[in-house]
Formats: sequence, C-alpha cells, structure tokens
Amino acid sequence: RGQLGGVEGAKVKVPALCEALSALRPVQIVGGEQTLLAVTSDGKVYATGYGAGGRLGLGNTDTVTTPTLIDSLENVFIKKVAVNSGGKHCMALTFDGEVYSWGEGDDGKLGHGNKAMCDRPTLIEALRGKEIVNIACGGSHSAAVTVHGELYTWGKGRYGRLGHGDTEDRFVPKLVEALLGYSVVDVACGSGDAQTLAITDDDSVWSWGDGDYGKLGRGGSDGCKVPMKIESLAGLGVVKVECGSQFSVALTRSGAVYTWGKGDYHRLGHGTDDHVRRPRKVAALQGKKVISIATGSLHCVACTDQGEVFTWGDNDEGQLGDGTTTAIMRPRLIVALQGKKMTRVACGSAHTLAWSTDKPFASTVPTRVPMEYDVLKELPPALIRNRLVLLLHFSDLLCPSVTMFPLTGDVSLDSLRGFLVYMVKEITFRKVVQATMVRDRQHGPVIELNRIQVKRSRSKGGLAGPDGIKSVFGQMLGKVQFLTQEALFLPHRVWKVKFVGESVDDCGGGYSESIAEMCDELQNGSLPLLIPTPNGRDDTGTNRDCFLLNPSAASSLHLTMFKFLGILMGIAIRTGSPLSLNLAEPVWKQLAGIALTPSDLQEIDRDYVPGLLCIRDMNPDEKELQTLDMPFSTPSATGVDVPLSSSHRKVTAQNREEFIRLALNYRLHEFDEQV
Repeated sequence: RGQLGGVEGAKVKVPALCEALSALRPVQIVGGEQTLLAVTSDGKVYATGYGAGGRLGLGNTDTVTTPTLIDSLENVFIKKVAVNSGGKHCMALTFDGEVYSWGEGDDGKLGHGNKAMCDRPTLIEALRGKEIVNIACGGSHSAAVTVHGELYTWGKGRYGRLGHGDTEDRFVPKLVEALLGYSVVDVACGSGDAQTLAITDDDSVWSWGDGDYGKLGRGGSDGCKVPMKIESLAGLGVVKVECGSQFSVALTRSGAVYTWGKGDYHRLGHGTDDHVRRPRKVAALQGKKVISIATGSLHCVACTDQGEVFTWGDNDEGQLGDGTTTAIMRPRLIVALQGKKMTRVACGSAHTLAWSTDKPFASTVPTRVPMEYDVLKELPPALIRNRLVLLLHFSDLLCPSVTMFPLTGDVSLDSLRGFLVYMVKEITFRKVVQATMVRDRQHGPVIELNRIQVKRSRSKGGLAGPDGIKSVFGQMLGKVQFLTQEALFLPHRVWKVKFVGESVDDCGGGYSESIAEMCDELQNGSLPLLIPTPNGRDDTGTNRDCFLLNPSAASSLHLTMFKFLGILMGIAIRTGSPLSLNLAEPVWKQLAGIALTPSDLQEIDRDYVPGLLCIRDMNPDEKELQTLDMPFSTPSATGVDVPLSSSHRKVTAQNREEFIRLALNYRLHEFDEQV
C-alpha cells in the first residue's frame, strides 16, 4: 500500500534501496499503520502509504505509493513528526514550537476538542504559546513536552494512560500534574491497551497506564493512573524510550538496550517468548553501542555506532530483512546492510527502514546519466573545457564587483535590511504573540450589530449614514470600549456577534462575517477612510484596483476610525486571520514605518513624478513655463489641488526647484496623519 515509498513487491524480505526517499535526503523517517512520513532538512514533510482516515494529511483518503509533499505544511518549518507504529493519526512539530495533528480523530487524540477526523494538518490551538519541544503518538492517545519540561497528554483515558489519575478521555491537551517539579525530556505512547513512558532529567524513567504482561516494568501486571518510577532503571542513563504493542524498550547513554512486557513473537529479543515484568538488558547486543532504536507492533530494529543494523521479533511480512518470514528470537545482524553505515532506523506496523544522514565518502560519479548529457554529448570536449575556463574567468571578474555592506564604519539598518534573517525575526515575533495570548476564554464580549440598518442607510448608495457611522464598521467603533486588552489578546473570536433581527448563533461564523462586512464597507464607499489610487481613477498604470488612505479624512472622528482600523489589523495579525483589504503596496510600507520614495508615488500615480521631472528639465531660457501658466499647487491623492505656498501663485523658472521640493514633500507625507 505504498508504505515502503515506492519499493515494489507484496513482501519485501530483504532491504531494498528506495530511490524516491533517498532523493529527499530525509533527516527523519517514521512509520505508522501502513504509512511512512519523512522530514527533509528544509522542514518539508512527505507522506506515502495507506490513506484511510486522512492519516497521510494530503487532504483526502487516497492511498499513494511514492512520497508526496504535504502542501498544507509548506509555510511552516517542521523539525519532527510523530506517529505510533500501529497508529492512524500523526503529529508534526514546528521550528517555533507549535504542533499540528491529523488523521483519525477517535477518542479526541488529535487534541482539537472533538472526535472529528482531519485529512489535513490542523494546528492544536490548546498548545499555542507552550513552546513544545517533543511529541509522541500512541494508538489512541498523544503527548507533548514543553521547553520547560512540562508534559501534556490527551486522547483515550482508559486504564489511566493519560496520567491524570482517572480514566476519562481528554479531547484537548491537559497538563500531567503528577510530574510538576520534574523536567520531562522524552515521552513514548503505546497502542491497544496502552501504557505511557517518560524520562525526566533526574535520570528517572516513569510509566503508567495498563499493566498487563508487566509492560510498566515494576513487576506484576498492575496498572496505574499516575506516573510512577521504574526503580530498576534509575541511574542507568536512559536517553530514549519506545512503546510497542504490549511491550516497552529503553536505550541508555552507553548504548545498552532494555526490554520488558509481553514476550510472544520474540518481540523482547531475549531468546524466549516469556513475558518479562521488569526491564532486562538484551544480552545479544552486549558489546554493541546502539545509537538508534525503533519498535514496530511486534518487532524491533536497532542501529549501532558502527552502522550495523539488528532486528528481532515477528517477521510475517519480511520486516526483519533476513529474506524469510520466520520470527527471530534474538537480535540478528542484517547482512544485506553490512558496509552501508546506517545511522538511523524506523518501524511501521510491519515494515522497517534504515538510512544514513551522513554524506557518503564514496566516488561522486553519478549513478545515472545526468539530464544535461543529451545536450552536451555532441560537443567537442575542447569546446566544453574552454567554456569552463571562460566561466571561471568571468567568476573571478564578477565577485570583486558585487556590492556588499562595508565591514568598517557606520552601517545603516537600511543597508543591512536585505541581509537580516527573516526567519529569526518572524520566530521572535510569533513567540511574543503566543506568550501574550489569553487562552482561558472562548470569546470576547457580545456585540450587537444591525445589518438591516446598514442596507437602509445605503439604499441610494454613498456613505452608510453621516461619515459612515451606521455601517457595521461604525457600529463596531461605538462598541470599541467593550474590547478590553484581555479580549484583544484572545487567539480567535475577539468578540461574539449578535445580529439584530437575524437568527444567527455565532459559533465563529458571525464573528468572521462581521470582519468580512467591515472589509467590504471600507472598499465599497460605505466609509470615507479609503480612496482608489490615482491610477485607478485614470485606469492606467499599476495598482488600479488598490486603495489608499484618504488624506481628506482628517476630522477627529475620522482619525478615531483609522485607529480602529489599526486595531483590526492588529487582531488579524494576532489571530492569523488576514483581512481582505486590497491596499496599495506603499500603504503597507508606511504602516510598517518605511518612508515613501518617488518610485512609490509612481506605483500609485503613474504620471505625477514624470510631470515633475518634465518641469525640472525645461530650458530656463525658453518661455515654456510662462506659456503653461501653472499654479503653484499640486493635486493630492484625492485629485484636489492643494496650494503649496502663500508667497507664490505661479510656477516660474526661478521657483520651480522649490515647487518640485514642496510638491514631492507634500505627496510623500500626505498620509502621515492617517497612518
């Protein structure tokens, strides 16, 4: 079903090169229930395999047989994905600590507050601002660790697997209070009658949930509903824990592997099918330093610091890579991978992967004929060599001439602007926004809005009442005092809408409608705040369908309206819900605190700057200026002539430089009051 990423065969019993995955050069691969996901070094996520329940995150339930980009995650940088080897849901962790989930939603394991399936990655709102650093998926529950070592769990609560002291299901992440005071560094979630494992920075390993077959590691089969220490692992330097189906695994800093739990199918690797109720070192790996380990539903794979790969357990699908379908009692070296220097391993339900994140030191001769060969093969070698020499010479000449910022002396921010790293700035901004979010309220104050009144006031077109005060925007302006700072810091639904005379229950739709109505009003003439660009009025040049701030809207009411428009923009930024406003680019520059330039004017008023240049370049000895009889005034963005001086009435050869300076100064700053 495509979980091998394009490798064909009903049962692939020996390791086979997956060219599609190799081409991606993944930094992480994980396997789920007949699925596979890969993360690349540039933060992209690819999925392949069985698509039922939306588990691939591709927006459908189709099965795909080659790694396919999850395009809805393209605009965020993913550093880790998580899925249980028998799991039907996935999570992704972004560079700035946010978590997305998708797939089957039973038991609330996606963390979105319901049981709905998601076929595309969806942000877990309840974890916003928590700065998550680690994630884990079980078969029916999920977990996340914050930068401060706090553990959150959610999903199915049966047998106490969530660690909250009860068996209740949780549809949104909840803090595991029993571990407060400890700093969690790793977590693993099991499947079926599941357990949960965690490591804290005091060198302790904790377990809780179902205790059948001794998989909690404390002897006996008793379960527990809150985290309890596995005393036999204390002080061993455990750095990684994994959960298979009814068994558990721990890897220590020294490279030793411990397993415990259900023993059939030889999944524990101890040479018998006995159940083991306390952690026991896997003797067959003695003398090997394991650096990576993974668990399937009923099998395991381990990779050593020498690049060797060992497998053991169930083998009915050929997942152990030894060419058979016979279970293996103890870890056995995969002969087919000898010399490949593997550094990472992963498991799905019944499939196994091994790969290397190191660049090979072997010959760089390509394994396939490059596409360029067909173009070059008919050319004489001497000609190709001469071209290379020419390109090298060109490079030597070009490099010294490329302008860079000075290494000494004063360097202005403007000269450095192009070199500043956008991602760093964006991450810092996001962290500030997330840290100040208010999350314990579903919505802000209830606001009554009368859309019937708006239609009546605009029955003949024009403004919606005097200065647009009867518009939805104007009505919201009158209620702005109810928008407290706490309401403005909500992650969504800053206010709840009640439409007068309409039976609309705002479950988010009414709020969104009010925002959309205000954006429409700003651009359809209901309000005096925005005007078309001069290019739009003249139907020429660029930005013809864009709007500018109205420099004539300068009364105290108008300026208050502009301030409210700024509040709306701030809300849009904080909630991540963009406003549908078609503002010209120079407006956005001014809102960002960037001064306008003559080239910005030309983007919105194509003929204005060329007209000034024409006046500047006129021959002073000729009588062109006198013939033109130009008043000492300039058209504003609204098209109204504005006098520039009380001492000059006409433009002359003597005062034309002053005219150009004053005209440019006016047009470059006419929106300052509104901004």
